[in-house]
Amino acid sequence: MQVQGRLWIKEQDKNFLGTGKVELLERIAQSGSISKAAKEMKMSYKAAWDSIDLMNKITKEPLVVRVTGGKGGGGTQITQKGLEAIRIFREMERVQKELFMLFEGNLNEWDSVMDYSKWKQCVKRRFMIKTSARNQLFGEIVSIKEGKVNAEIVLQINKTTQITSTITLHSLKELGLKVGMEAYALIKANWIVVFTEEPKGISLKNCIGGVVKNIVEGAVNCEVEMESDKTIFSAVITEDSKENLALKVGQKVWFGFKANNVILGI
Repeated sequence: MQVQGRLWIKEQDKNFLGTGKVELLERIAQSGSISKAAKEMKMSYKAAWDSIDLMNKITKEPLVVRVTGGKGGGGTQITQKGLEAIRIFREMERVQKELFMLFEGNLNEWDSVMDYSKWKQCVKRRFMIKTSARNQLFGEIVSIKEGKVNAEIVLQINKTTQITSTITLHSLKELGLKVGMEAYALIKANWIVVFTEEPKGISLKNCIGGVVKNIVEGAVNCEVEMESDKTIFSAVITEDSKENLALKVGQKVWFGFKANNVILGI
């Protein structure tokens, strides 16, 4: 089975950009001529010009302009805005193709196809970035508080769990973060402090309670996995710390970590 589809960008309820129009723009950029581009695409000059005219009328800045004079007696030129439109559309097509390939790879798993929640988790896992951070969590931004230098971002991971991250205002602007956007929270396992009693009066902004699901023994350090509302968190602590805390599977614990140790990604 194959998954297929076409991508269109609409503006004012009109087809602004599609595969054919982007190809027309690309050919005009190469030849500098609407008539040549139309001929190569086996379409009439009028149809080509009508497409360009519609795109130019919809946008604040024209995608194609006429150039008069010069050695060649003038011609047609793609503006910087037009080149940017081509680049963005082709990038969207690439992402769409990857998404369709993901769906094709799972078409035989009909239970997952019929269960949207499973599909959503599958898509998240497929496109999750690869980093050295043991904890890679996905959620929705529910709050942004800006200060003079930093911003405090609150990410809703599941129904009961929120994670707070402190980033610079420059990072906030660069990422374009807004309430309602989805983002990743990355937390290295060795940045997490493990408590066997709910801590009070501490400077750690994040403190999440859960149950120990697994302990991976090591020569010097061990990895402790905690489940909180079906979300798994991992912490790396020393074997001595594990013995002092008397950790065991099924035990109630709390994972604490600083807000500035939470890296946000989109």
